[in-house]
Amino acid sequence: MLKHRGFPSRLTGTDFHFTIRRDNKKGPTPLIRRERYADRRPADRRADAGFILALWTHFGNEPFERGNLDSGRLSWFFGREVIAAEESFDPKSYEAMLAINEPVARANFPDAFVSVDEFDPDDEEY
Repeated sequence: MLKHRGFPSRLTGTDFHFTIRRDNKKGPTPLIRRERYADRRPADRRADAGFILALWTHFGNEPFERGNLDSGRLSWFFGREVIAAEESFDPKSYEAMLAINEPVARANFPDAFVSVDEFDPDDEEY
């Protein structure tokens, strides 16, 4: 399992995890598309925006390997903001290649694409 060095392990000051420490002995948890509803808590929205910001800052437009990125967190974006970057995509593989669907991500999380210095994950707008 590839460990993404420099990628934040969680949203600062919270228990919203972005990465895992070690691979699952039973195999990777498959990525699924989870539905995000409009009545999500503000803390969940901040975590979503922080994760998209971390993905964009770390990978940009380039495809990236799933590696140690948390499958639960990825599943909230899978099929919308994060998509498969290969035809033979295996949702149960740590080596699966993903990519940010930039138009959708920009539409759903416009503030995550501003400069890192201007982004405030504690802003109540999320």
